Amino acid sequence: MKIAIATAVYYPQINGVAVFAHNLAVGLAGRGHEVLVICPSRTGRNYTEVVDDVKTVYLRSVDAKVYPDQIHSVPEKKKVLGAAVPRLWYRHGLRVSVFPQVEVARALGDFQPDVVHVQVSDPIGLSVVWWARKHKVPVVTTEHNQPEVLRVPGVVKKPVNALLSAYFRNRQSKSDFVTMPTEQAIRGLLKRKELKVPIAAVSNGVDLKHFKPGKPVKAVYEKYKLDKNRKTLLSLGRLDPEKNVGAVIEAFLEMEAKTGDKVGAQLAIVGDGVDKARLMKMARGHENIHFLGRIVPPELYKIYQLGDVFVTASEIETQGIVLIEAAACGLPLIAVDAGAVSEVCVDGVNGFLCKPRDVSGMAEAMMKILVDDKMRQRFANASLKIAGEHDFEKTLDKFENIYKRVMEGH
Repeated sequence: MKIAIATAVYYPQINGVAVFAHNLAVGLAGRGHEVLVICPSRTGRNYTEVVDDVKTVYLRSVDAKVYPDQIHSVPEKKKVLGAAVPRLWYRHGLRVSVFPQVEVARALGDFQPDVVHVQVSDPIGLSVVWWARKHKVPVVTTEHNQPEVLRVPGVVKKPVNALLSAYFRNRQSKSDFVTMPTEQAIRGLLKRKELKVPIAAVSNGVDLKHFKPGKPVKAVYEKYKLDKNRKTLLSLGRLDPEKNVGAVIEAFLEMEAKTGDKVGAQLAIVGDGVDKARLMKMARGHENIHFLGRIVPPELYKIYQLGDVFVTASEIETQGIVLIEAAACGLPLIAVDAGAVSEVCVDGVNGFLCKPRDVSGMAEAMMKILVDDKMRQRFANASLKIAGEHDFEKTLDKFENIYKRVMEGH
């Protein structure tokens, strides 16, 4: 098949959509399909590259400096008279394609896809759907977002969420097939009876050949100044406000305050983002909290193998790729019962689900798992079993079948 994938963010950016789109493109190309990716340029100009047998067309883009590009490190806040000034401008901003219709039409016209797969309803995604409808090419969309991803004041949160939900559903109604990573995410956002389009849950999946249990590497401990004699709580993802990493730090500090140093634990935080400076300030003076920075494969595989428990306080996940990666590496999970994480983190089976913003509950969960070796091993075994259902090869199988189905319908 000739498959075109449209996305607003793409490798080497680090977020769920970018990672999934890249994995999907490379995986499909590895199975012999001809794959085209359309995404914003990283330089501003239009250019084309072929990497891992995937033809990628980078469309002209502008630098939206109000948000970092998720590739370069986020710099520390500047200080004026000793006080940190809020950062409103980033040297390396997120690249956005604003008016891509002509470039999209040219790229798709040259490629002549059998099916298009849209990841985000940005101008690129909308332009791809418009072109596909005009040329009678079937459209598959994957909805990765929940309305909660946009942080707004509480007084307007409900109407804003309702508007976003209506927009997401309207976008999906233009498709021939819709997927979301979990059934729970579908129930939370899409109304099957109202949306007259086939809908299926298809896991984001992870490559179990790479994400797997392994013996921790001493050199990795040394590189990141971690204590190999301590149990490691691992938190990984974008360090942005919506990911709520501050709650993880608060829970760790509360656990330490209650137990002293009896647990013998350390918290390793992997990632970068606009909230990093605030989080580092929270952790200042606490020698058992470590910020490892942005880490990508293949070193990322070794980082997971250092962990004893994986913890996240994010409330906006439609599935959470990092949770699957951690489970595949045999880590017990601690997460928040919000979004759609409960299909990966099953309370009492492979970890604990805590109430949103329940710092004390998260601290208690940390302590329970860390002090109980038998529980930790039982949860680890269950994580491996659950992760087996999210093998990326199964994800590729499902999308191949979906593409064939919509092509036959046309």
